[in-house]
Amino acid sequence: MAGETIRADVVGSLLRPPGLLEARERYSAGGMTAPEFKRAEDRAVDWAISLQERAGLPVVTDGEMRRESFQSQLVEAVEGFSGHTIEAWLWGDWHGDEAVGDRRTERPPELGVVGPLRRRRHLCAEEFVYARARTEKTIKVTIPSPSMYANLWSPELSKEAYPTLDLFLEDVAEILREEVEELVRLGAEYIQLDAPHYPLLLDPKTRRFYEERGWPFERWMSRGVELDNHVIGDHPGVTFAFHLCRGNQGSRWLVSGSYEPLARALFANVHAHRLMLEYDDERSGTFEPLAHVPEDKTAVLGLVTTKSGRPETPEELEARIREASRFVPLERLALSPQCGFATSVVGNALGVEDEERKLRAIVQTAENVWG
Repeated sequence: MAGETIRADVVGSLLRPPGLLEARERYSAGGMTAPEFKRAEDRAVDWAISLQERAGLPVVTDGEMRRESFQSQLVEAVEGFSGHTIEAWLWGDWHGDEAVGDRRTERPPELGVVGPLRRRRHLCAEEFVYARARTEKTIKVTIPSPSMYANLWSPELSKEAYPTLDLFLEDVAEILREEVEELVRLGAEYIQLDAPHYPLLLDPKTRRFYEERGWPFERWMSRGVELDNHVIGDHPGVTFAFHLCRGNQGSRWLVSGSYEPLARALFANVHAHRLMLEYDDERSGTFEPLAHVPEDKTAVLGLVTTKSGRPETPEELEARIREASRFVPLERLALSPQCGFATSVVGNALGVEDEERKLRAIVQTAENVWG
């Protein structure tokens, strides 16, 4: 897989079908047994894989159907965290158009690391094993970047278990590294680290929050990437992607700005083969930072928005790819959505028909550009 270039890619999550959302509510309320809920999840994964196969994608995910949020599985699989609700994954100073509105969601004070981390189960192994049995396509498994969990550490709440942020994130990184090793043992060939917290540093207010955790900006660019590389490890034949977006919940976003302040440190130093980059509108800036993409990496352009049903045409997508090729040769480019369609169970403001149409447009564009 590592030597194969996939031109039409997918980031991760898909809209949860209504039956799964209803099952999740019933299960949480005690109205459904664990085996019944597991079968509901299985059906949703079958549906997600079928949708991606119909669209013609060469790589598929399980749609993150088993997750409350793209980042929730660490808290669900590992001991040491206080209780949480869905709001734990939705907090932030969100922005959107008039249809979805701006909304400030406060961080729940009760969520955090309060004890030593001990893994109860693997985070993603079940997802991969089940999906592997249901498709011949390459399966991408998504896991969070370890330093993304810095917001779960605080000097007050966590001091008994982890006196410093470094000690906490080192344990998180080790758990995620073991997860990667297990996925590789099971036959996974494509693994993605989701790292939206790096672009969030572009916003002064958000950067202040993260720096209050104990790391200045420069340390985020060095120690954070060091932990990412620890998770990636050394696995010949396995492709790793690194996803950088600017927030995606309920069709809203968190920050704007060019990749330029991050590009030199991130693009060259993270040991991923593919950089999944958000470029669906003017908030992402120009393609000029792509000049920092090293020759051994592919830049996957997230030109297709998941925040609305706006239909992109292969013609307009091809024109933007050609524009980006001024900075990265065409043979080192690929195409994808800018983010998942439902980074939590909340989902974005578009329909399944829009979702499938967008994935088909990605496949058609890739065929037009690369053959």
